[in-house]
Amino acid sequence: MIDSFILHFDRALRTVFAPASTRRPWPGGVLPEPALADPERKHAAALMRVNHVGEICAQALYQGQALMSRQPEVTRALGQAADEETEHLAWTERRIVELGGRKSLLNPLWYGGALTIGVLAGRFGEAWNLGFLAETERQVESHLTSHLSRLPGEDLKSRAIVQQMVEDERAHADKALELGGVPLPSMVRAAMRGASRVMTTTAYWV
Repeated sequence: MIDSFILHFDRALRTVFAPASTRRPWPGGVLPEPALADPERKHAAALMRVNHVGEICAQALYQGQALMSRQPEVTRALGQAADEETEHLAWTERRIVELGGRKSLLNPLWYGGALTIGVLAGRFGEAWNLGFLAETERQVESHLTSHLSRLPGEDLKSRAIVQQMVEDERAHADKALELGGVPLPSMVRAAMRGASRVMTTTAYWV
C-alpha cells in the first residue's frame, strides 16, 4: 500500500514539475520556425498552454481511474493511453518554450482536481469508468480540432503537434468503447463540457 502511494505520488510530481519525455519523434520537428508577429506568437503559445494543461489533466484522470480499476486489461489500456499523453506533454511543453511562452501556473491545482474526478469516476465500475474516459477523449478531440482553426495559419509546427494529438485522442476514445465503455447521461456530458470551458479559458491566461 505504501509502495503504491509512493509510486503514484512520484508520478504526480513528475507530471507537474519534471520535463516530459517522448519515444516518438516530435510532430513537425523538422519544419522551420514560422515568422510570426508578436500577437500571433503569444496567441499560439497560449493555445499550446491550454493543450498542455489538458494533458496534465489527462495524466491525473488516468491515474485516478487506474487506481480504481480491477480489470488488468482496462488497467493496461489506461497505462498505454497515459504513456501517449506523456508524449503529448513533451510536445506541447517544448512548443511552448519555442514560442516564448510559459506553462500554466495552476498545474498542481489542475492535476489535483482531475485526479479526484478520475477516482470518483472509477468508483462507479468499469463500464462507467471507460465511458467517462471515452467522453473525456471526445471532448478533448473537439477542442483540439477547434485549435487547428484558431492557430496562426503559418504555424505549421504547432498545427502538426495538435493534429497528431487529435488522432491519438480519437484512438483512446475508440479503445475505451471497445473495452466496454457506456455512453454517459447527457447531464454528465454537459457538466464535463462546462468544467472544460472553465479550465480552457483560465489556462489561456494563467
